[in-house]
Amino acid sequence: MIHLAGLDECSVAQHAFFTRQGGVSDGPYASLNCGWGSGDRAERVERNRGIAMAMMQLPPDRLVTCRQIHSAAAVIVEQPWRRAAAPAADAMATNRPGLVLGVLSADCAPLLLCDPVARVIGTAHAGWRGAFRGVAEAAVAAMERLGAARHRIRVGIGPCIGLASYEVGPEFPQPILANDPAAERYFTIAPRPGRFMFDLRGYLAHRLARSGVPCVEAATHDTAAEPGLFFSYRRARLCGQPNFGLGLSAIVIND
Repeated sequence: MIHLAGLDECSVAQHAFFTRQGGVSDGPYASLNCGWGSGDRAERVERNRGIAMAMMQLPPDRLVTCRQIHSAAAVIVEQPWRRAAAPAADAMATNRPGLVLGVLSADCAPLLLCDPVARVIGTAHAGWRGAFRGVAEAAVAAMERLGAARHRIRVGIGPCIGLASYEVGPEFPQPILANDPAAERYFTIAPRPGRFMFDLRGYLAHRLARSGVPCVEAATHDTAAEPGLFFSYRRARLCGQPNFGLGLSAIVIND
């Protein structure tokens, strides 16, 4: 498990960014694959989710994850739901102690959020589409509906694809820069002509700061470049592998 110091200081909650190690799955899903939609056997995913919760000393039936769709849709979570009832959304917020909010990712950035005064937590799943559409800000807004204040919110951006691994095409920067010219700093020239490298975690931190959230910390791991620790959509595609696992990140308010 990976922890971030800023979230550790949020003493009303505990959090974890899990690596791919320690589970029961094999092949491209080895080993702690926690994604129902990954193509892995359901019973193995269920066991892996239980293993992850055991690492946090929490019951497995308290973990909730959404049907992630690369949106800015956010939901308020009041109780656990069954797998079939998972909403289509990419951000969550709750003020219910013991209810574990989870994010599934394989290069996209998992965001965990906490307001220690209001005792409100949130999550966001942010690939470039979600980041551009405002999923991080949507998570903050959902937390505010439960009494959080954005100037108190601490955000941890977990392991995601890094600048050195995220090459994008010539058409990619235009919509982002048209919306926010200051985002130009998150693009650098790629080795291949006409292409760019994109700093997803930097862009997310920039958007959060611009929205009034002052305390943002980011993990430095690059999921695409560390196959022993993380699942990666991009790495799987570059290697011609159709299947890959999904890592879990989770946060919970202490009882």
